Amino acid sequence: MTNPHEALLRERLKQLEPTLLEIDDESHLHAGHAGNQGGASHFRVWIEADCFNGKGKVAQHRLVYDLVNDLMPFPIHALALQTSIPQKGNS
Repeated sequence: MTNPHEALLRERLKQLEPTLLEIDDESHLHAGHAGNQGGASHFRVWIEADCFNGKGKVAQHRLVYDLVNDLMPFPIHALALQTSIPQKGNS
């Protein structure tokens, strides 16, 4: 069963029109952790989007966090991000 918070996160991040979006629910790795109390979720996200082009990592991460700020610290307690711009083919 998919974590409902993952579906919410995925829906929010669609606004960035990603060419790649992978979300891993790592909540089970944080069982017993204070941030996991009450069902708060921990996610690892890989997102690739053209809107990151020309922006440093901090600015890329801000674009993501601006979309989910109201979800933190609950229902999402932690979000580990890996952002990048799409690689243009060399064919």
